[in-house]
Order: sequence, then C-alpha cells, then structure tokens
Amino acid sequence: MEIYTIGFTQTTARGFFTRLADARIEHVLDIRLNNSSQLAGFAKASDLPYFLEELIGARYEHEPLLAPTKELLDQARGRGADWPRFAERFLALLRERRVEELLSPSDFERRTALLCSEAAADRCHRRLVGEHLGASWPDVTVIDL
Repeated sequence: MEIYTIGFTQTTARGFFTRLADARIEHVLDIRLNNSSQLAGFAKASDLPYFLEELIGARYEHEPLLAPTKELLDQARGRGADWPRFAERFLALLRERRVEELLSPSDFERRTALLCSEAAADRCHRRLVGEHLGASWPDVTVIDL
C-alpha cells in the first residue's frame, strides 16, 4: 500500500493540483490542526474540497487526530525550535492517540495523500504520520509528492 504526502506552501495552485493529478490521488486527508487560515490560500478548508472535486475528482477529509497539538506546533515554530524534540513528542502523541488502531489500511485503499502546509516533508509532521503508519501496518510505502 502506498501513502502519499503533500504540502501546499512554496508552490502554485497549478503545481499542487498537477502533482496530485499525476499521482492519481483520489482522497486528500488534511492533517493540519488549523485548516482555515487566510495564509492557506487555495488550500483553505472552505475552498479545497471544491477544487479537489472539480479539478481532479478527489475527495477531501479533515483528520485532526493526525495533527500536532497547538502546544507542539508553537514549540516547533518558536525561537530555538528543536526538530528532533518535536518529532519525538509528536510520535509519542500518535502512539498515545493510537491512530494506527483508529484508522486502518482500508482507509487508504483509495490513493490517499496526507496534506499539510510544509513545502518539504523532511521536517514535517506528515512524514512522521506516514512513517508511523508504515511501521504499524504491513507493506506501506510513503511517497512525498
């Protein structure tokens, strides 16, 4: 099973939707804590479901269970941010929430992309979510778009 990830910052709407279309994504699972910020532009929760359906025929769903807490986000973005510490605490939160039991591989039978804001996955919670699910379920490959 493949789990895709994508961020929307530092790209155009054309680039974002083209990457999703080229990967034949059918379902976008938004794992942002705050999905309605004006800074989200074309990826605001009030607009994104429409764009996904009209442009690529994909379904939109928001899953805050896979988002960091506000406290963790503030620490990750604050002065002296410590990525390894954030990653450690966020993975502990995923284990505490038991996301691998609340979700199932069948939730990803349709080609699904985990959405967050970061341009690159290397220092982003979407990568951690994908890796956590991959470690919990058999035969998972995480692919960043």
